[in-house]
Amino acid sequence: QVQLVESGGGLVQPGGSLRLSCAASGIAFLFYDMNWYRQAPGKQRELVAAISAGGRGNTADSVKGRFTISRDNAKNTVYLQMNSLKAEDTAVYYCNLRQGNIDYWGQGTQVTVSL
Repeated sequence: QVQLVESGGGLVQPGGSLRLSCAASGIAFLFYDMNWYRQAPGKQRELVAAISAGGRGNTADSVKGRFTISRDNAKNTVYLQMNSLKAEDTAVYYCNLRQGNIDYWGQGTQVTVSL
């Protein structure tokens, strides 16, 4: 079965950086677009970044210029490099893969930006 496992979250000060990883298994990873979402307390889950199977990435306006999405098909892994972090980036971050009508999600990794 499809499994997505995120890692790399943690506590970081404003202005700091983190790199999130999401390792996929049980699927031919290289054929699928991959997404990163986040959900802050009391807010809806929002799309942060997406990368096509061909490697073209896009980011939400709220993180543009600060976050970069990338993938390594040899490792079945998608990354989210987060720089210049702000308090409002605090959230649980989830990776997502959509196969037809089915959405697969990882367990999430907590990112907290605070002094």
